[in-house]
Amino acid sequence: MRRCIAFTDEAGRGPLAGPVVAAVVVVQGARALPAVKDSKQLSESKREAIFEELISHSGIVWATGMVSERVIDRINIFEATKLAMKRAFFRLPFSPELLVIDGNFFLDLPVSQQAVVKADETIFGCQAASIIAKVTRDRMMRRYDARFPGYGFARHKGYGTVFHREKIQELGPCPIHRMSFAPLRERGE
Repeated sequence: MRRCIAFTDEAGRGPLAGPVVAAVVVVQGARALPAVKDSKQLSESKREAIFEELISHSGIVWATGMVSERVIDRINIFEATKLAMKRAFFRLPFSPELLVIDGNFFLDLPVSQQAVVKADETIFGCQAASIIAKVTRDRMMRRYDARFPGYGFARHKGYGTVFHREKIQELGPCPIHRMSFAPLRERGE
């Protein structure tokens, strides 16, 4: 009998704005799975196409969890990442026997765990979780772009690009900025 294994990864640890999002994926069938890679190695259009294949595939069960910028500021990004992964895990419709985590840490969860550094580069389930988390977060940031115009969130997804930093200087931070992150913390606002 095959073990039920779940895989998790996150998106959004480094940006200056928006939530961190994690996905947990369980692969139940191997037929006609899309060719995936770490989300960082794919173009936005390719990620979107693979995302649609993954979420509609009958052999893949998945869930996401997110933690807002306010909570990130309160508990730090590392703890927020773990919390997002836990939230995603508890949204699965069943409990897997093993959780493979992309990283070098474990979660306070009632399941056996294996931490694998750079799992999103080599393990299909973590690669799939990476894509689901990234596309979910990117779509949120595009919605924030309409809500908070001028910052270019649809363009840079909250990462600290030169353009984004210039807009923070020009407009000041908005409600989704992570005030505990440099350069926002250094502004003293």
